[in-house]
Amino acid sequence: MKKSLTFALLAVVTVSLPGCDRVREIFQKDDPPLPGRRQSVLPQNTRLRADQTISDIRITLPRPVTNRNWPQASGLPSHAMHHLTLGKDPRRKWRVQIGRGSTDERTMFGSIGLTFQRSRRLLAQPVVGDGRVFAMDATAQVSAYDLATGRRIWRETALPKGEKEGDLGGGIGYSQGRLYVSTGAAEVIAFDAASGKVVWRAKLKAPARSAPAISNGRLFVVTVENEVVALSTAKGERLWNYTGVASETGILGGGTPAVANGIVIAPQSSGELVALRAENGHAIWTESIAATRRRNPVTSLTTITANPVIDRGMVFAVSNAGRLAAIDLRTGRRAWDLDIGGLETPWVAGKYLYVITNRGELAAVTRDDGKVRWVIRLERFVDDKDLVDGRPSWSGPVLASDRLVVAGSHGEALSVSPYTGEVLGWVPLDKGVMIQPVVASNSILFLDMTGRLSALR
Repeated sequence: MKKSLTFALLAVVTVSLPGCDRVREIFQKDDPPLPGRRQSVLPQNTRLRADQTISDIRITLPRPVTNRNWPQASGLPSHAMHHLTLGKDPRRKWRVQIGRGSTDERTMFGSIGLTFQRSRRLLAQPVVGDGRVFAMDATAQVSAYDLATGRRIWRETALPKGEKEGDLGGGIGYSQGRLYVSTGAAEVIAFDAASGKVVWRAKLKAPARSAPAISNGRLFVVTVENEVVALSTAKGERLWNYTGVASETGILGGGTPAVANGIVIAPQSSGELVALRAENGHAIWTESIAATRRRNPVTSLTTITANPVIDRGMVFAVSNAGRLAAIDLRTGRRAWDLDIGGLETPWVAGKYLYVITNRGELAAVTRDDGKVRWVIRLERFVDDKDLVDGRPSWSGPVLASDRLVVAGSHGEALSVSPYTGEVLGWVPLDKGVMIQPVVASNSILFLDMTGRLSALR
């Protein structure tokens, strides 16, 4: 699988069952046959299964549109990006090192024989605004790059002077010429996006582990203590706060609030979603999407790290603890749920929802009633020699020009038909990727675990 193979642009308009011979059609004529094991993409021995009662329904999607920007985590404040454009046969145009990637650091105290280990994790998704790409590394170094060339424009630290312990967590968001950064040092900082100059700094009562959401002059961020804080984007003044219930355990990172129609949907590490009025923070409803049964220690971690999505009056959210749910935005009434756990933000387009499960499955789920149209096991398309430590983890998906793109921790990205679940192709990445890819201006950006940012166009 290490031979370079570009993404295939394939507008599939049928619902015939996918087969391996179809993969060969995306090769150039002089390319060799597909290496590795050849297996059907039909689900076998998976917990999640396609609903045969809708097997004859053809999937249709809205036409793709070109987005200049990807300004916040998962794109827009609502996190609903629908169907984007990406050029046929994208090739790498540039690659830069944004700083430090995910590492495990060990400090030896020689005379007493003790070892201190400290992990740094790259958590922040890059964002794109007005021709610039912004990224934050694992030490809270923030940089800006030209989207067309990859030329670095500026680099600054988001930590206070002398601070060394607040680099774990946080994220970035862009709006109207400013870059907003939340940090593990319990701060939110506004940078001038053109120069990197600090405009204002605001203190939080606890560290932030996820990116802020920005909408209509307000910034919303969730802390590790489940406090939701609203700040003015103009000066960083605190407008209101909502105090949630802190959890004793959780998963590193967290979900970014979704904002639409004057409502903020804030994920909590308790497995709850809380709906708040954007203007004053008054609670409208709360709903738990944690599983009622705990199958193992992993599913007992109820944290919602996937960003909730607001689309056409509905909220779609998935928790690590095993629930994918559709909830009415205004009333909090649950329309449906599925026994699916996940860490990745679902992607909504047309009448379908695409989601990666904790079991390494990619599924197409009907938006209105939660029925599974198709499901594939992503690890089927990974060679055994690439599986260093069990099955890989996957980030995504993103939907661009009639293909779903998912990136793996083993160092490859797959292109999958959103219509049938057929694997169309793959591209090798320099290293493993654990952050959702970004699409803007017909480019796709991958940030790998070592801190290398690559742009394909």
